[in-house]
Amino acid sequence: MELNNNTRLLLLQRILFEETDENNELSIAELSKKLQEHFNVEKEFDARTLKNDMNVLEEIGYEIMKNRGKFGKVYYSFQDRLFETYQLRLLNDAILSARFINEEEKKSLIQKLGKMTSVHIASTLPDPLIFSQMTANDYDQVKINIDHVHRGISEQRQLRFQYGKYNMEKNFEYHRNGDEYVVEPYALIWQNDFYYLIGWFKKTEEMRHYRLDRIRNIHLSEESFERDEFNVQEYVNRSFHMFSGENIRVEIEFHQSLLNVVLDRFGLEASVKKLDDEHFLLSTEGKMSTGLVTWVLQWGRKARVVSPRTLKQEVEEEINMMKRLYES
Repeated sequence: MELNNNTRLLLLQRILFEETDENNELSIAELSKKLQEHFNVEKEFDARTLKNDMNVLEEIGYEIMKNRGKFGKVYYSFQDRLFETYQLRLLNDAILSARFINEEEKKSLIQKLGKMTSVHIASTLPDPLIFSQMTANDYDQVKINIDHVHRGISEQRQLRFQYGKYNMEKNFEYHRNGDEYVVEPYALIWQNDFYYLIGWFKKTEEMRHYRLDRIRNIHLSEESFERDEFNVQEYVNRSFHMFSGENIRVEIEFHQSLLNVVLDRFGLEASVKKLDDEHFLLSTEGKMSTGLVTWVLQWGRKARVVSPRTLKQEVEEEINMMKRLYES
């Protein structure tokens, strides 16, 4: 990089961004030394010139903090960042905990996050190797699917794709003999370590959801659609573990020790009613599904289905089958 007023100003801005923060400051002499090293020159940069440069940066909205140290020495730093440190940590941990993102992509994403802050703060973010997750074989497919679904939602265009899952031989099998699904996309969510497309399935005229890692050969249709009113959060709350099924009204009696578990799952607005000193009743909307049955059973004798009768019978049948399995 050739040394002139413009390159000096740009490099000074980069040094302040990359090497200073609320806990790391640089004096004029230290800034001068770093500029000397970069431009490979011996002569020190004039203090008045650097101060004028910082005034120019501040005039264009680049806020530079000044702090007086011992003997009145002034230190400079840049702290007005897009992300707070805790926000970067939230994003960092979300990336690390996503099982569908492979290790190489995690490294790339973490490195890019690090460029949003100083090198000092970036060095404190956890190493992706420490939190190595299961590599998803279909990650490249998921990336393609995310792009298509995102466009379909934003442009309100129908999506066409094939859908399936793996068999015991770990070969991918298509549902519906490989016929295309035509779906009007409403939302793209990340739930239970997977991405899901939520959309209106044209064939059965109902709202459904599809795991992105199970979608193949997706493409945008030229046909657009009018988006109806739809509450994504309500749909997700009813879809236990993202299983599909008929909407039902559910009443479940729980032991009081599970109150916070229920509130964590359904939120503080959940309808709960105290029955006695040891039990309470949850009333909520759900989907009649394997996911709902499994969710109830995981609490053992601390949860009992009160209604509807169909769900109660499903739980009883599952318990009996489990009992017979261990008796054989």
